[in-house]
This record gives sequence, structure tokens and C-alpha cells, in this order.
Amino acid sequence: MRIVNPTAQKGENIACEFLKKKGYKIIERNFRKGYGEIDIIAIKDKTLVFVEVKTRTSNAYGTPFEAISYFKLKSLVKTAQFYKVLNPRLPDSLRIDAISVLLDKSKDTTNVEHMENVSS
Repeated sequence: MRIVNPTAQKGENIACEFLKKKGYKIIERNFRKGYGEIDIIAIKDKTLVFVEVKTRTSNAYGTPFEAISYFKLKSLVKTAQFYKVLNPRLPDSLRIDAISVLLDKSKDTTNVEHMENVSS
């Protein structure tokens, strides 16, 4: 059974709303397979976009983006490729993005940043 971190869940909800406002269509959340997990899967402009969301309440241990390691990116790529095999009717163009959500102590959003194509 997966234990849900409320801060991470809030960050993913904020990221989904952020993406929707930018014209993305969310098609799945928290896709899990043996290789790893993808927080958000969306489509924008005929591109299938896999999004890693990192949420923090401070930068004391680095920015949220700094928490995405080389190994995490490799896992995201493998999981995205597997997802595409399972869903061949979805767009062929793939991209991996990252969203950083920094919350203040009251858990209100202080900053949301979106980096596109982080795996290249």
C-alpha cells in the first residue's frame, strides 16, 4: 500500500491546475510500474508529456528541482517508454518535464516553476 505524503499530494494538485491553465489535458496521475512512478501524464499540442513534480516547504535542503537525480530521470524515461507501449494510440512525440512547487508554512503556493524537456 502506498503511503501518501500530504505535502507531495498538494504539490501535485497545484501542478495539475497549473498545467490545465497552460492548456494541457491531464490523462493520468500517479502511474506506477516496476521501473518507477510518473506523477502526471498529459497531452499538449500532440505531445505526450510526462511530468515529475517536486514539492518543498523550504529550500533548506536545496530547491525542488535539485531533488531530481540522474537516476530518477533514467527511471522516468523507462517508465514513460513503457507507458507509451501500453498506450500506442497516444501521440508518438514524448517529452519529460519537471514542475517545482515551493510552499510556505501555511501550505499556500509561493512559487511554481515548469521546466520542459528535462531529459535531453
